[in-house]
Amino acid sequence: MDADRLIAWDEELRRAHIRLRAALDATRSALDHDSDTHGVASDLALFCIGFCSALDGHHLSEDRALFPVLREEHPELGDVIDKLMQDHSMLAHLLGGLRAAVESGENAETIERHLDGIGAIMESHFRYEEREILTPLRALHLDRPVPSVLGPL
Repeated sequence: MDADRLIAWDEELRRAHIRLRAALDATRSALDHDSDTHGVASDLALFCIGFCSALDGHHLSEDRALFPVLREEHPELGDVIDKLMQDHSMLAHLLGGLRAAVESGENAETIERHLDGIGAIMESHFRYEEREILTPLRALHLDRPVPSVLGPL
């Protein structure tokens, strides 16, 4: 990897968050356009599965690849990283609820409530993460492919 690649982790994280926000928006749009009176249509199920997989994959990759290196290079961020990992766990639980609701054919209103909860926690998490770790990420020395660190987005 070149030197520019080694100092761009802050920008990569921002781009990952932008893509995940767009995935949530696309899922909401699918809900608006593809729901029916008998539950959620299959197109929405595909959007939800894709969104859930992307967000889960992003967080698992951070937990396994990014946070250990960040913690090693910046031990003072231990409490921040612990909070971020706690958020990941909470979001995984919420995503599981969304998956179950979609798979059981819940109505659009119920799915919307799940998306609202996930969206609120996700946005709070992203803002906290960007506020607390973007500066240290600018100097992070991590020579790994982006998808292994931030998920295959």
